[in-house]
Amino acid sequence: MTRPPDAHLAALGIACALGRGKAAVAEALFRGDTGGLVLEEGWLPGRAARVGRVPGALPAPPPAMRDDDSRAARVILAALEEIRGEVAAAVARYGPARIGVVLGTSTSGIEAGERAVAEMSPAGALPGWFRYRAQEMGRPALFLAGVLGLRGPAFTVSTACTSSGKALAAARNLLRLGLCDAVVTGGADSLCRLTLNGFAALGAATDGLCNPMSANRAGINIGEGAALFLLTREPADVALLGVGEASDAHHISAPDPAGLGAEAALRRALAEAGLDPGRVHGYLNLHATATPKNDEMESQVVARVLPEIPCSGTKPLTGHALGASAALELAFCWLTLHPAHNPQRRLPPHRWDGQADPALPALNLVAEGDRLARDGVCISSSFAFGGSNLALVAGRAR
Repeated sequence: MTRPPDAHLAALGIACALGRGKAAVAEALFRGDTGGLVLEEGWLPGRAARVGRVPGALPAPPPAMRDDDSRAARVILAALEEIRGEVAAAVARYGPARIGVVLGTSTSGIEAGERAVAEMSPAGALPGWFRYRAQEMGRPALFLAGVLGLRGPAFTVSTACTSSGKALAAARNLLRLGLCDAVVTGGADSLCRLTLNGFAALGAATDGLCNPMSANRAGINIGEGAALFLLTREPADVALLGVGEASDAHHISAPDPAGLGAEAALRRALAEAGLDPGRVHGYLNLHATATPKNDEMESQVVARVLPEIPCSGTKPLTGHALGASAALELAFCWLTLHPAHNPQRRLPPHRWDGQADPALPALNLVAEGDRLARDGVCISSSFAFGGSNLALVAGRAR
């Protein structure tokens, strides 16, 4: 390590297509359960879409925050249920003004706006229940701060599929700058027609199960979810050891084929964690969207930087949760590292058809039953439209 870890992932709340809560998600994650991705009608004109939905009835906002009501807000509350006690303890210790909220999102509460437009009167009047602020991009963090009664810095990051990872990076900066003693951070996104139709228009979606790194990969599935961490300076079982960010601005929607920005982000995260790429043992959670261009770029980067590391793409288990995906996939790293939730040190298996693409470098894809090395760290990579690249390194606090 170049410096002792100064940001610890002290608590986690999670909700996604794998389930609600750490126990349910861990059990399904290490089993490689793809059952949460189902075909549903009504999302796309004339065809079904395969989506990953958070199961069960979601909690409604408290009366004081009802103007923020949307599916995204309710997904946030579902994840919050698990960490309310830890947040309350932090408030008691530090005071509400010393705890911040930084969340990432790609669509915020646009789903509420979609429903409102569908219910618009012939005269053009929106339904009485609709409040515009529910779909504002900056609302998720302000909503969560309001629910928790926190008065520290609260803001939302939106950089497409790196949003929640960049929120974690920003939250760590708040600790390092002494502006906060703890931060509730992560991200959330919910299913909406805007996203599903957008990816379908790009020809990037499939109604089959997404098939990352396969010769037969044909596009993504869309999912939803939220992962919320309590980030503190106080030592915990899992620490955020390194963050790497890079912008290559290659193209609005296509990755740089050479992956130079993606590689720079990965190398920066490893360097900050004090790790020599040639001696890294552990696990890499791939971005692995199962689109032709992303998987081609990412496999080349991994082959150059970490050619032997066990890796898997978990989007066949959850769908691509967009702005929430980086936090969700860091949460999978957290569960992999945490002794209470993964005493057998299992790794998330890579679910695909097993048909390797001969045009891609061969990666060490995780098979069911593979285990995390004793001295292993877990890395998560995320890449977004516009050339936004991010890597996060988590490990047992030392």
